[in-house]
Amino acid sequence: MMLASFGRVVLLGVVGGFSWVAPSHGAGDVERGARASRACMACHSFAPGRHLTGPSLAGVWGSRAGTVSGFGRYSEELKRSEIVWTEKTLDAWLRNPAALIPNNTMLFAGIPDRGTRDDLLAYLQAVSEGRVPAPDRGLPNLKRVDASREVAAIRYCGDAYRVVTGDGKSRIWWEFNLRFKTDGSPDGPSAGKPVIVASGMQGDRAAVVFSRPEEISAFIRRECP
Repeated sequence: MMLASFGRVVLLGVVGGFSWVAPSHGAGDVERGARASRACMACHSFAPGRHLTGPSLAGVWGSRAGTVSGFGRYSEELKRSEIVWTEKTLDAWLRNPAALIPNNTMLFAGIPDRGTRDDLLAYLQAVSEGRVPAPDRGLPNLKRVDASREVAAIRYCGDAYRVVTGDGKSRIWWEFNLRFKTDGSPDGPSAGKPVIVASGMQGDRAAVVFSRPEEISAFIRRECP
């Protein structure tokens, strides 16, 4: 028998001909996969129960698509797919999500490189099985902020908001550059205590985060100096 290796595909020579053996994802490197997973963290957490734009990836290996507890933003196409996340289906999803489940809402073009997918699959399996610790790089805890980020008052006049913070300072924001958001997670702000979070490279944009939507209009007062 003659054994020759060509990259990730192994060619076995046998009497009477040759046969091709499919590559195994077990060849993926967990450490390289951990580095590759950083791209996932823009939209996903690996911590159980911590959902971002997408659902937590904790325990994804072997689970059914569209069933993560506490996440309610799945597309109908994904929920109806009845796909179970195995080595084969996860590889197809990472390669091209739109091809595996047409019209799903994941805005991700896919990973064409087989080696990178192998590494990421190895890492996902290792995290799901508890063989490596799951990183937690989710949103900051908005219950623990200093006075400069605690919002004491918001006044609206013309096309601007004046935001007064807990340290007594105030700043005027053009209305288009100040967003109002909610975070009802355990790490979101306390009820009635919104927090301002800076955004934008020029420092001219920010978001005021409330614990629930009904607080927003009640907190803002239309008042000119």
